[in-house]
Amino acid sequence: MAEQHQAQQPHEQTAEELHELKRIRREKLAELQQAGADPFEQVRFERDHHTVEIHEHFDELEGKTVRLAGRMMSKRIMGKASFSDLSDRYGRLQLYIKRDNVGDEVYKGYKKFDIGDIIGVSGEVFRTQKGEISVAVHELTLLSKNLAPLPEKWHGLKDTDMRYRQRYVDLIVNPEVRDTFEKRSAIVREIRNFMDARGFMEVETPCLNTIPGGAAARPFITHHNALDIDMYMRIATELHLKRLIVGGFEQVYEIGRIFRNEGMDTKHNPEFTTIELYQAYTDYHGMMDITEDMVVHVCEKVLGTTHITYQGAELDFSKGWKRMTMAEAVKEYSGLDFMAMNGDEALAAVKAKGIETEKGKESWGDLLALCYDEFVEEHLIQPTFITDYPVEVSPLAKRKPSDPRLTERFECFVAGRELCNAFSELNDPIDQRGRFERQVALREAGDDEASMMDEDFINALEYGMPPTGGMGMGIDRLVMFLTDSASIRDVLLFPTMKPLGAEQ
Repeated sequence: MAEQHQAQQPHEQTAEELHELKRIRREKLAELQQAGADPFEQVRFERDHHTVEIHEHFDELEGKTVRLAGRMMSKRIMGKASFSDLSDRYGRLQLYIKRDNVGDEVYKGYKKFDIGDIIGVSGEVFRTQKGEISVAVHELTLLSKNLAPLPEKWHGLKDTDMRYRQRYVDLIVNPEVRDTFEKRSAIVREIRNFMDARGFMEVETPCLNTIPGGAAARPFITHHNALDIDMYMRIATELHLKRLIVGGFEQVYEIGRIFRNEGMDTKHNPEFTTIELYQAYTDYHGMMDITEDMVVHVCEKVLGTTHITYQGAELDFSKGWKRMTMAEAVKEYSGLDFMAMNGDEALAAVKAKGIETEKGKESWGDLLALCYDEFVEEHLIQPTFITDYPVEVSPLAKRKPSDPRLTERFECFVAGRELCNAFSELNDPIDQRGRFERQVALREAGDDEASMMDEDFINALEYGMPPTGGMGMGIDRLVMFLTDSASIRDVLLFPTMKPLGAEQ
């Protein structure tokens, strides 16, 4: 009765109250075990319906007997008859438990059940006088005992940290959280459907590498005992996938976990999921088309619309995304016309804007990228392709034939955030070696996110890689947009968290 009173007048439980509730539940379990009714000995319960099916097909099921199983989320004792809510994967359904239907002993046992217990029922589908679709229970089985009381107050900022740490509880008590991850699963499924329908082959490449490559990021380092060498968790799948293009697989993609030893915030987690795809005989324009078509496909299949709301902003993912060069974007939002300036003029103009530059990164291209970061990104709310990045910040992209200072690269931005990165892939092994050498110099100067020299990848390019377009997209970021989630932790089932008790 204490828990029923708490349910009517919720308050934040103290540690002492939680300890007492746990003690009472363990006593109930001990009583069941002593009576030969240990719920943990239950091994199987055959069910033939889920809660959603009862709601959606009531007219067909009314008066018929169904078998359901799930978690008991409420209990309202009303003398000889009571009500409970049963929750399963797909929703909730009211149960009507009457002593005359289940028998005295079963009803007596039910009255001792706790919120959170997992039960199996068999009963007749009906509608109450108040019009609520329900099941009149004839058979009731306790399938698993809840020993840790569910929280009464789980929402709110003060609970956010614990929601991420105990996602299993979050999923039990917050249906909208479960819906987010149902959508995430559907999004990944539709990405695969889209890629497979276009003739791409899904592959798997190593998570452990002897050289971290394919991105500018700090890797996690581990040690292989048998080989007695340090190895790196992959920071991208790019270089292995391009080796497969060399080998003759003309359309490949991989959906996989990436690991980067970086800080954590609402947009970043040390491990996250990407899709990278590569197609021979196309370029970055082809990748723009594929990217746009993929997102439109996912929106229509999962959400039923390409118009969504993200954190109060109305986003339109329908076909026809804006495309502009980096230089055009910088000119529009800062007034600096890089295409009309040489390196010295660009440096003077940037300093006149009061922007601090970094030693060793004061070339024309570095300054263009710096101004883009400073002036442009936050303004790109609707899906926008920013193209033609400088060579200095694009070590794996093909140069633009009409202007060798630039590359055939684009990034897509939505709501001021990067969604994906793509290029016409650099397939010139001599140029690639030169780009790597510049990265090595930056690394030796202290940039631990710069790339290492990858001799095997250059060797692969020397065998000949056809003209190729490639694209990498953060799946977590896409899921955030399509589920209106403010933080990446809201779309990761188990985000990285500092251990409880760890020093600040």
